[in-house]
Amino acid sequence: MRTLICIALTVAASLTAQVRYTPADHTITIDGKPFAAFDLGESAGKPFLAPLRSVSGKIVTRRFPMEMVEGESRDHLHHRGLWFTYDDINGVKFWENDPSYKKEPKGRQVVRETAWKNGKDAGTLEAALEWCGPDAKVLLVEKRLMTFHADPKLRVIDFDITLTAATDVTIGDTKEGAFAIRLAEQFTERRGGKITDAEGRVGMKQVWGKRASWVNYDAELDGEKLGVAIFDNPKNPRYPAYWHARDYGLFSLNPFGQNAFDPNAPENIQKLKKDEQIHLKWRVVIHPGDTDVAALYKAYAAGK
Repeated sequence: MRTLICIALTVAASLTAQVRYTPADHTITIDGKPFAAFDLGESAGKPFLAPLRSVSGKIVTRRFPMEMVEGESRDHLHHRGLWFTYDDINGVKFWENDPSYKKEPKGRQVVRETAWKNGKDAGTLEAALEWCGPDAKVLLVEKRLMTFHADPKLRVIDFDITLTAATDVTIGDTKEGAFAIRLAEQFTERRGGKITDAEGRVGMKQVWGKRASWVNYDAELDGEKLGVAIFDNPKNPRYPAYWHARDYGLFSLNPFGQNAFDPNAPENIQKLKKDEQIHLKWRVVIHPGDTDVAALYKAYAAGK
């Protein structure tokens, strides 16, 4: 009887949790509304979160190549939702690594384990990944903790990532990386989208290749003003990061590249001995378009 009561209480708690995960299809819901899905990426060469939605339910990420939607661009097959990869780990390409590409050597990120905890105010999804070269040799082991927060106006995901070198590793200097999102067509500059950064710079020509603590894209989707921001954490190595921010809806925070963005800066070649680690933290915020992003970042930097 006691066991049955415990089971009943556990089921009841999961039903009342605001942030829930459904293992069958890897979807995350908040207050019963779909927010995101964690695609394990077996056919993509990497895991990713897509689609991502606003509080109102509007999809803010590009749906291609997972779906064929009229009017969407169909470039860059490797731009899938929200993801984290890099294109030069011992010379192996983990960024431009769609299985259909002929460029070599291509790597794969393989999800080995996942674990989820539902919660009233937040839910967490842990993933253990291996970054494997074309010969299946493991170069990096990644532990990724994603925390999905419930909020009446915002959709917030915190990322806490630890990379451990499985062998001696050299991380090269390239613009092709690393923590990235490909947004819906409405966020492109040609469709009226607006790119800004923490330093007050506006537009791709001003933001691309610059260092900043955050970058934000604003747009109007079906009559609603929405924004998507990525925050760099002050405790990250080489903070603030350079940004690979494009007018076609891609923006990516890059904690490794340097000379690739600034020809006057020295090349950044980072070497890790076996078992050495890198710890990285980021936040993604989907918000109403009139949100004070600087204030949100100030709270994040303060640990809130």
